[in-house]
Amino acid sequence: MNNPTAIIIGSGVAGMATAARLASQGYRVSVYEKNSYPGGKLSVFEQDGYRFDAGPSLFTQPQNLEELFSETGEDLKEFMQYKPVEIACQYFYENGKVLRAFTNREEFARELHEVTGEEPGALQRYLDDSGRLYEDVGQIFVNHSLHKTATWFNKRVIRALKTVQSGHLFSSLNQLNERYFSTPEARQLFNRYATYNGSNPYKAPGMLSLIPHLEQNLGTFYPIGGMISITNALHKLAEKKGARFYFNSPVERIIHHEGKIRGVVVNGENLTADLVVSNNDVYFTYKHLLNHSLKAGKVLKHERSSSALIFYWGIKQSLPRLHLHNIFFSNNYPQEFDHIFNKGELYTDPTVYINITSKMEKGHAPEGCENWFVMVNAPANTGQNWEELRSRARSQVIDKINRMLGIDIESLIETEQWLDPVLIEERTSSFRGSLYGTSSNDRMAAFARHANFTSYIKGLYFCGGSVHPGGGIPLCLKSARIVGNLIKNQSHGHTH
Repeated sequence: MNNPTAIIIGSGVAGMATAARLASQGYRVSVYEKNSYPGGKLSVFEQDGYRFDAGPSLFTQPQNLEELFSETGEDLKEFMQYKPVEIACQYFYENGKVLRAFTNREEFARELHEVTGEEPGALQRYLDDSGRLYEDVGQIFVNHSLHKTATWFNKRVIRALKTVQSGHLFSSLNQLNERYFSTPEARQLFNRYATYNGSNPYKAPGMLSLIPHLEQNLGTFYPIGGMISITNALHKLAEKKGARFYFNSPVERIIHHEGKIRGVVVNGENLTADLVVSNNDVYFTYKHLLNHSLKAGKVLKHERSSSALIFYWGIKQSLPRLHLHNIFFSNNYPQEFDHIFNKGELYTDPTVYINITSKMEKGHAPEGCENWFVMVNAPANTGQNWEELRSRARSQVIDKINRMLGIDIESLIETEQWLDPVLIEERTSSFRGSLYGTSSNDRMAAFARHANFTSYIKGLYFCGGSVHPGGGIPLCLKSARIVGNLIKNQSHGHTH
């Protein structure tokens, strides 16, 4: 008997992980990618002796990778190495306070108390509850399809419903954080986690308080070689399992007939397959690959997540005060989110995130220099004048860093590159440049994300940041796992 065939559209993190899973389940897997490189947003570039990770810069939950590799019969260590980071992030406030969020909880509680006067027990309670919420509720949500009845008859669901309190669903993340913390600094720090899926802490549900668990309780890690090591490991794994990659090969259309998948069109050629998995933005998939405007329109009913404006700066000096991850907070957080989500604009005093991998690996920048990845949250692209927004944001970011660090950063920028929502959309087909598909600003948002399959075409599946369970590396790996399991359970009913 011939092995069944699977075609994967796009080689983002989820696409590569799905390719590895299906190949090890016995499928003949072909991956078609429009770019000349794998990884989607998780890519790298070099310029003037500086090396920059282009996209995601935070690595948490390495167990998702460990699990993928062991489930496909490999050892992650042979593909990549990583190490724990002691300080998850360093926070700078406009009032002059500087706070290090240690991954060691006791140290973090002590630091929070010394810097802000926050009562140490508050952090312990918050992180305990965050962990419990993730274990009881989050796990169901991220590991199972919410769109299969069996999920809801799981014993764990009954336990989950006991853990969820009305505050998790009916209060905003900010309201929940106000109940736990008395200082504005601690509240702002924990409100920031809404941005991990492109949402607004003043609207998104308190449920998002399970996100800090990943970074603070489970730890923050650094992949040796930078974030690109994750892309390289996934690509090598999928190839080792037998998946074949075709680059510079955009899929033009998905072929289906009488409610069943038939294959795809690439370069005007029909390629048949038993299964197709789209790792493309789900809106783009319906609109352009299936020509189904109605379904595409449904996806758009939900508010888009935020996007990002990123500057990559080669800095010809080393700044010992900064760590791997640094945040310079806005002085008026509610205003900043109001601008991004309600006005579709950048705020005049943006929160600035700076990631510097040369703190971990000297070779990422010339001797005595640093590679700065500088990011501000931005609205999704709805036709704003990005050239103007970008140049204004650049000077606001520079003013802010100068003010808060007491330096003249502009004179230290030796080389520069940037990325905005328009380019993000161009390179990754993420509709409007939204990094996470839909936002989670509505308490039912978790259920509003598109499922990992569609009943309208048998044999068509979806993985990646724009579908369940969401964006970011950990959730993209989870979506691949869900798709792998759905397909495995499906095929038990068939003979190969």
